[in-house]
Amino acid sequence: MISFSSIKKNNGFSLLEVLISVFILAVGLLGLASLQMNSLKNNHSAQYRTSATVLAYDLIDRMRLNRVESYALAQSATPSGTGLKNTDLVAWVNQIASDLPSGDGEVIVSGDVVTVSVFWDDARAENSSSSVIKSITVSSER
Repeated sequence: MISFSSIKKNNGFSLLEVLISVFILAVGLLGLASLQMNSLKNNHSAQYRTSATVLAYDLIDRMRLNRVESYALAQSATPSGTGLKNTDLVAWVNQIASDLPSGDGEVIVSGDVVTVSVFWDDARAENSSSSVIKSITVSSER
């Protein structure tokens, strides 16, 4: 038989268990939210790297189709004019600017070796308020 005094001692015990369980659940959910936020940030950064790589190989493929022209382009230069080379470079620079934040490109031609570099600002991935310039550089024969 249960005595009245033992029931009184257990009053509030279930409430304490519930409070501890809610606290543990809240800490776990905060950790999960932080993990999700970091995952989104890193996936966004990976998307930029992938876009930069695709853009670098895109220009190399364009250069292979038009081997007679030199596609050399300084960083921050704005190509202009007519002809296949200038049309390719204008389209490439515009695509970089639209796909990547503060996107820019550079092409160095040295004989048959071409080095294409794509630059962008990846401050969001680094949790920085100032710009963090990242780059992809691809070298290939024309």
